[in-house]
Amino acid sequence: MKTLIKNATIINQGNSLKGSVLINNRLIEKIFQETDELPIVENTIDASGNYLLPGVIDDQVHFREPGLTHKADIFTESGAAVAGGVTSFMEMPNTNPQTTTIEALKNKFTIGEQNSLANYSFYMGATNDNLKEVLKADPKTVCGVKVFMGSSTGNMLVDKKESLENIFREVPMLITTHCEDETTIQLNTKKFREKYGEGMAFKYHPLIRSAEACYKSSSMAVDLASKFNTRLHVLHLSTAKEMSLFNSHLTLSEKRITGEACVHHLWFTDEDYDQYGSRIKWNPAVKTAEDREALRDALRNNKLDVVATDHAPHTAEEKNKSYFQAPSGGPLVQHSLQAMLELSQQGIFTKELIVEKMCHAPAKLFGVEKRGFIREGYYADLVIVSPNQKELVEDASVHYKCGWSPFSGTTFSHKITHTFVNGHLAYSNGKINRDQKGMMLTFKR
Repeated sequence: MKTLIKNATIINQGNSLKGSVLINNRLIEKIFQETDELPIVENTIDASGNYLLPGVIDDQVHFREPGLTHKADIFTESGAAVAGGVTSFMEMPNTNPQTTTIEALKNKFTIGEQNSLANYSFYMGATNDNLKEVLKADPKTVCGVKVFMGSSTGNMLVDKKESLENIFREVPMLITTHCEDETTIQLNTKKFREKYGEGMAFKYHPLIRSAEACYKSSSMAVDLASKFNTRLHVLHLSTAKEMSLFNSHLTLSEKRITGEACVHHLWFTDEDYDQYGSRIKWNPAVKTAEDREALRDALRNNKLDVVATDHAPHTAEEKNKSYFQAPSGGPLVQHSLQAMLELSQQGIFTKELIVEKMCHAPAKLFGVEKRGFIREGYYADLVIVSPNQKELVEDASVHYKCGWSPFSGTTFSHKITHTFVNGHLAYSNGKINRDQKGMMLTFKR
């Protein structure tokens, strides 16, 4: 069936123009300008007054399957994703079993094919001793290799210098890193535990997982990538100091080293810990207002290239524990686009920049085929957003399996009304359509 989305404000490739888009099967068949004569199509959506965006590509999520499905699974979280305008995701390897073998990787792709409502790819996880397995990953279908240079959920820390050098020297694919120095964190943990005890306040989290810990690790990753000419993408950067490691003068296609900011680091600051507690406990930690402003500025001046979520749900019961017992991470994919559009409403980012960092740049950076743009012949991954409908986030209204959101109580000024995945209307006015599954992402490499 053909679908015509007419009279929208199309935000794409740095411009906002009135127009219409014709979907035929899975693809964008035709883009019409405002003055063009439109075809008569039975299935028509009048998007007058609304924005039409490319589907968001989230390059960092943790959907917890296999092995941790009491927190989340690929079916539930991909549903939450499409409800938030996220049409493609790249999922992390710290599941159970860990995605550190080709067999485990194949199993994840099978789960994705059977259950994902959005388009999908999965990272191959590196360890201190699995380089031979990592080198077997197919760069045409595997989004990248993930190296935990700081410990996080799943205990996949790669901390041997020889192992890190071998990975950066030998792996031809894009490498992504979680960068926090483990020795610094352990020393800080011991000091703060001795001073404040087990009931320590969450506001000390960014002092334990400190700016120093972040910079020490991320600068090491950049040094290794520079030494071996590795294609490196540093995830969830959180400090002003780290911004000195990145280049704003090169275009994205010219860069060998790129960086990502996450929505929570662009939204919250350390002043929010007293109100939100464990709900904003992430690794790396949310830090100061000065750090937040540096991240925002780095996106505006193109030092940083991508905005993602690091969606990492835990149950409310797990998160409600004391500081040292509560795990780090939280759910974000359902509201990431709305949160960024709220920052646009506040004058912090333009809508065109948001589309660049959440849609175009991930597609270019990873080489995603035929996605990330509104172009004829591309897959019809599209999102309609109303700038005139407010939406209050409540725990009761989220689609996450964990049943809560760090944005609960927030009223957003924009609402996602429709999400198309490969031409299929996967979400419409509060309802997820589960009739069709997403597709495996492929990469031009």
